[in-house]
Formats: sequence, C-alpha cells, structure tokens
Amino acid sequence: MTDHHIGLIVPSSNLTMETELPRLFRAREAAAPEDRFVFHSSRMRMKHVTPEELRAMNAQTERAASELADARPDVVATACLVAIMAQGPGYHCTAEEEISAVLRAQQAQAPVVSSAGALLDGIAALGARKVAIVTPYMKPLTRLVAEYIEDAGVEVVDALSLEVPDNLAVARLDPEDLRGHYKRLNLGDAEALVLSACVQMPSLPAVQPVQDELGLPVLSAATATAFRILSELGLPPLVPDAGSLLAGTEIVVPAG
Repeated sequence: MTDHHIGLIVPSSNLTMETELPRLFRAREAAAPEDRFVFHSSRMRMKHVTPEELRAMNAQTERAASELADARPDVVATACLVAIMAQGPGYHCTAEEEISAVLRAQQAQAPVVSSAGALLDGIAALGARKVAIVTPYMKPLTRLVAEYIEDAGVEVVDALSLEVPDNLAVARLDPEDLRGHYKRLNLGDAEALVLSACVQMPSLPAVQPVQDELGLPVLSAATATAFRILSELGLPPLVPDAGSLLAGTEIVVPAG
C-alpha cells in the first residue's frame, strides 16, 4: 500500500473541501485499495465572498504554503476557485507558480493544483467546448467566473447564480437541491454541466444522479480538483459514481 500525502490550502470558512475531497478519495480507496490518501491543511482567513476579502485572502498564500511545505506533501491543491478567477483570466497559472516557488524555497518539491485551473482542465479533458455552470455567488462574481472560463476558449451558454454571499451559508446549501436548480438552465447547446463552480458549495450527492438524468457529462470544482490531483500523482482518475471525469478512463490533461 502506498500513502499519498495531499496538502490543501483552504479559506478559513470553508467547510466543504476538507469533506468532499476526502470523500472522493475514500471512495477511490475502496475501488483501488493499493493507494491510500492522507490530507494536511493550511487555512487563510476569509468569511465573505467579496472582492476585498478575496484579495486579502490571496495575500496569505506564502504563509499557508510555507506551513504545508513542512509536511512534505506529494501534491498541493489550493482550493478557492473564485478567489483566483476574480483576479483576471489566467491568474491560476500565477497562483500555482507562487505556491510552487514557496515550496521550492522550503525544499519541498511537489506539484501544485488550483481548483480554478483544475476546472478548466476537467472541461478540456471531457472535450467540452460549451458548458453551463451553477454557482453560489452573487451575479457579478458569477460573470467573472464565466469570463474566466470563456477566456480559456470554452463558451458558457448559461449560468445560474444562487446569490449566497456568506461563505458559511454556502457550505450549508443542500446538494440535493442542485437536482432541481440545474433545470433552470438553458442546456440546449451545452456539452457538459459544471454543477458546482465553487469548492464550498456541496455537490457530490447530485453529480452522478444529474449526469444520469441529463445524459451529459457533469463535473464540479471538487471532482475536477480530484481529477488533477490523481493526474499529478500518476494515478488513473477512478472514483465510482462521481461523474464522467472520474470514471477511470485514462484522460490526458491538456498542456498549458
């Protein structure tokens, strides 16, 4: 059995990333017991999803990455999608490199994954050029997320904003409600559905049922992040009942 140590950088008010990611990886352990996954977290202060608080949180990245470096993780994932996307198109590359530089300075050699970059990679890996998205954000932040995705060459055909500004309240949203929310979207041209474009909004119980009902690939920020982590560890993206992206097919992450 091989232990894989995963470092997480999460907002201080995030209650979901440290539950959904381990849940996905526990399911993978049941399907492929030769690999075991251990999680280590560092937190950055943030309570409300506003541009000001997101910028202040990003300023804490060096400290959080340095703390994780001490645990010598095999991969590090930074897990606030909108904090990165709100800084402008392509910023996930900058954020990932900043964390990588901190790790290297602390003699910790580990690949870095951002939930923002992972979502783009997940969409690309599915071959989708048109997507619809569900977010918990206020509409201006949802527009920023849509623009970020479109800058990567993917058309956002429709977006639903649940408009929940308090980050703790986002974590308390019932994922089963997503099985109704997605029906409010215009999915006529969509090639995939991002059921939760946010690592704080729970979605796992709905991903596979919505995909089965809709007949389109369904992914979320969490499943995309798990996909990238597994890819960086050199492991097949196999998590049962977690959507097409984690169905076990060898998918190559596009370069760049």
